[in-house]
Amino acid sequence: MPYAIAGDGTRIAYELCGREDGEPLVLVQGLGADRRGWLRQRGTLGERYRLLLIDNRGVGESDRPPGPYDLGAMAADVIAVMDEVGWDSAHVMGASMGGVISQILGVLYADRVRSLVLACTACRHETWRRELLSGWRATALAGGMRSFAEDNAKWLVGPRSVRRFWPILNLFGGLALNVEPEAFAAQVDAILDADETLRDALADITVPTLVIVGSQDVLTPMADAEEIAEAIPGALLAVVRGGAHGFMFEHAKVFNETVRTFLDTVIAEAAGAVRRLPAA
Repeated sequence: MPYAIAGDGTRIAYELCGREDGEPLVLVQGLGADRRGWLRQRGTLGERYRLLLIDNRGVGESDRPPGPYDLGAMAADVIAVMDEVGWDSAHVMGASMGGVISQILGVLYADRVRSLVLACTACRHETWRRELLSGWRATALAGGMRSFAEDNAKWLVGPRSVRRFWPILNLFGGLALNVEPEAFAAQVDAILDADETLRDALADITVPTLVIVGSQDVLTPMADAEEIAEAIPGALLAVVRGGAHGFMFEHAKVFNETVRTFLDTVIAEAAGAVRRLPAA
């Protein structure tokens, strides 16, 4: 497994896959999840793009340094991986916590980002979500990750899909069990300590942006997606009907088609602009 070395010496594991001559696309997962969280995107998106899948610090095959973590540092981890593979810039897609990290990349590393896909994410905390995440942290530390996974799968998949997508719930449990409680808690701390001024800074993002959310997402509801889309100039908002927080699994076909259409359009428009320059 290849690694990049972050500024503090932490090893960040990554994987390159997909079309070798495709446009570069970085994928950043959410709380407690490693790159396996993109299982149902690898094939469809990999047909067209060169994928860089990253294990955030604390999960997967990346190092698990003592916490608390910091989302700004985790955004810098992504840049360290891009530097390691020689990418000056890339399209960036993040889910949940990874969506917040992607927003930070769009604000602080604008020259490294070609476009943004922000999935099932938010730009600030509501009181109820702070209390929920604090409870998750306490459950993980007190009862272990199995206890957390068994109690909280309902936040990932919509109620109508529980029976149909029981393999996804098993995967969710597997992802959770692959995380040490202390590392999970450190990631929760990073989310809870996130800079609340991020919402105001989103107005500075100028790259094409797609905000995508499931209509049944109860963890980061549609209102969160609407707030982000309103804050980023020119951002597009897509709603996947019937999708919950884990809609990249639950409704993978619609999710992938929506993302591909967006990226293909961005890439085509960029190429068209370059071709028109000599005639202007």
